[in-house]
Order: sequence, then structure tokens, then C-alpha cells
Amino acid sequence: MDNIHLHKHDLPAGLDLGTVVAVDTETMGLDPRRDRLCLVQLSSGDGSAHLVQIIPPQLGGRGANCPNLKALLADQHVTKLFHYARFDIAALFNGLGVLTAPVICTKIAAKLVRTYTDRQGLKDLCRDLAGVEISKQQQTSDWGAVDLLPEQRAYAASDVLYLHAIWAKLEALLQRENRVDIARAAFAFLPARAQLDLMGYAEPDIFHH
Repeated sequence: MDNIHLHKHDLPAGLDLGTVVAVDTETMGLDPRRDRLCLVQLSSGDGSAHLVQIIPPQLGGRGANCPNLKALLADQHVTKLFHYARFDIAALFNGLGVLTAPVICTKIAAKLVRTYTDRQGLKDLCRDLAGVEISKQQQTSDWGAVDLLPEQRAYAASDVLYLHAIWAKLEALLQRENRVDIARAAFAFLPARAQLDLMGYAEPDIFHH
């Protein structure tokens, strides 16, 4: 657990996580309009993870008052690396009021190049591309608790610790299959897609017939 750093309310001032930062979120559920943001996980790819716990005022916290985290998410010189960015961007925008950009999404990249399989979950990519088996046992635990269990912290960290390695493999495959440009265009659209979801355009999807 020495490589997992839990911060209450915000990232420490002056923390440098580099120009590509892996990011993930934990929420109270799967509807970003309804379910509050509880945790934001980040990693520079150095084997350590920083977890920022977002505690609402009614539980003694500061809520969305996390200027260092919000500045990083909005920094146009720092690329944020996600798995299923569409959901996380929406959760961050609804919870913190900041639109995260620019972004990379390993789920989209995997779907563009791993067309030989429909197994594109993070657990699958960790196994197939990073050679790591991760547990999803804590996925449905209570992330709204003020005191997170060690098992929750370890699970949350695993969602960002391997994204840099996965992206390196996927980027090479995108280049090999000549799909870099379409991937970049898809990534650039994700902040708008997340905003549409928050506006209620997830179902019916305006891009459907």
C-alpha cells in the first residue's frame, strides 16, 4: 500500500504527475446525473496512485472545492488517460464542474483495433496487454463511505496503475492498423459526448437513426 496515496478533498499543491495522467472515478452508481462523485484516482505511470476523496459538506467535507485537481483536469497541456472516458468525464463535470480535456480512452482504442474480440473491459486489457490480473471484487462496494477500506483503495488504484502500459500497446496497434487519426478524432469528441449524456441524450442517442 506504500504506492497508494489517499488525499482528502484535493491533490497536494505542487504535485507533478507529468504530461500524461491516468484518471478514473468511483461514484455512488452508474448514472452520472444522479450518483455523486466519491473518488478520483490518478497515476503518472510510475507505479504509484493518488486517490482524491470528494467528501460532501453534509459529511464534513469540502465537496467540489478542490482547485488543484480541477486545474489538472482542465490543463490543456496535460493529457488525461481513461478507460471508458465517456462516463468519467461526465461524472467529473457533474461533480466538480470542470470539463476534462484533452483525453485518451483505452476502451475506444481497444474497440478500434481489437476487432477480433468483444472483451474490451479493463480487466481484459490488463491481462492481455499488461500481463496483470486485477480483481473487480470491490467494484460494487460503497464508495460514499467517509473511511475507505484498504481493499477499496487497492481496487481503486488498480484502475489507473496499468493504463500507461495498456495505452502504449494500443497506440502501437493503432499505428500498425492506420487508425491513429480516427482514434484522435473520437477522443476529441468525448467531452461533447459526455455533456450530451448529462443533458439526457444518452437514450435516445441523437446519433441513432
